[in-house]
Amino acid sequence: MPTTSLRGRLPIYLLMQTLICNHQEQPSFRSILCLGAHSDDIEIGCGGTILKLIEQFQDIEVNWVVFSATGHRQEEALASANSFLKHVKKKNIIIQEYRERFFPYIGIEIKEFFDRLSKEFSPDLILTHYRNDLHQDHRLISELTLNGFRNHMILEYEIPKYDGDLGNPNFFVHLDEPIYQQKILYLMQHFQTQFNKQWFDEETFSAILRLRGIESNAPHKYAEAFYCRKAVLL
Repeated sequence: MPTTSLRGRLPIYLLMQTLICNHQEQPSFRSILCLGAHSDDIEIGCGGTILKLIEQFQDIEVNWVVFSATGHRQEEALASANSFLKHVKKKNIIIQEYRERFFPYIGIEIKEFFDRLSKEFSPDLILTHYRNDLHQDHRLISELTLNGFRNHMILEYEIPKYDGDLGNPNFFVHLDEPIYQQKILYLMQHFQTQFNKQWFDEETFSAILRLRGIESNAPHKYAEAFYCRKAVLL
């Protein structure tokens, strides 16, 4: 992968047009699939990237899947997804109710859902959890993503947490100030059930974006980071 791409010297739409070919004659970018174990995972891990993609690809289709959200958390998940996707004409929001923290023990059910998902969607880009995430639910979603989608561009996002499992990502998306602020605003607006957690605040979300901005020399200081295991160039 060219260094210029990793350092953000190419606009994201040119980078994606270069990388996302899916074995077609011409590069294309029409749809994305966003996967999150819990109701705020997608937003924390790649909310800014989603907002930037929507801004640059006005006809993009977004499929958004949350695997575990019930009660108030389900209401928050749906409201947040609709806010992030409010400018998307083609969107599909799926909220599942698999038992939180028990994903490895109900893996058969989730695998069967992934089998159906892979038959229904063939996106140009998939955003999912990091393979080495220490949260068991996150890790299983990542493993099943890589297992179920073998001919797709997959980026694995990161989520800061108590476990201290942040690594050295190799793929960055630079965020300008309006986008990164909008991401944080939506998080604080929609996930008030999480306010009792000492880590869930604007400072945490700004800090990780700022750190990845430093690592990728982001012109506006902020960036989201991903792990790209495989990419097809040209």
